Parts: sequence; C-alpha cells; structure tokens
Amino acid sequence: MTESEVDAANVERFDAAMEAIYHNAKREIGYNATRFLMMVWELGGLNAAHHLLAGQRIHDGFAELLLAGRPDLTVEALVLEPQFQHLFSEAELRAAPERLGR
Repeated sequence: MTESEVDAANVERFDAAMEAIYHNAKREIGYNATRFLMMVWELGGLNAAHHLLAGQRIHDGFAELLLAGRPDLTVEALVLEPQFQHLFSEAELRAAPERLGR
C-alpha cells in the first residue's frame, strides 16, 4: 500500500468511526444526534470533525454526552485515538483534551 492509500484507508476508518458515534450514542444512552449524523453524511466524518473542532463554541451534542457521563462518545475522544491523531492539526489536538477536561 502506498502512503496515500494508507491515508485514504485511515480516513475511511475515521469516517466510519464518526458515524458509529451516532449509533452508539443512540443505542447506549438514547441520544439521537440527527444534526451530527447529517453533518457527517454531508461533509464526511473527517471534515465534520475539523468543523466541530474549529469553533470556540461547545456544541449541544458534546454537552449532552458529557452530562450523560459518556465523554468516550465524543468527537474529541475519537480525535485523540492514536490511529487518528495524524489526521489533525496541533491546534485541534490541543483543543480536544481541553474540551474533555483532561
């Protein structure tokens, strides 16, 4: 596999993991993040993550997941997984743990 094929495969895995956040939150805590899922479908998981991390505003879905005690179901937690960190800028990698209170 070439480097670009590896990156493309990793982006596909990330996109799938972003969609899995929606399904897991719905199944495990009953949180139906329809707007999040639509964003993932429209922008792709990686671009949706970049968009969500770019703003200073904490999104409602993030707050809902934290209130439910499930920070593991956030985009921020997914971004920090070692296999995906190379897809994000240093600023995004600093923002994610700050939002999670780490």
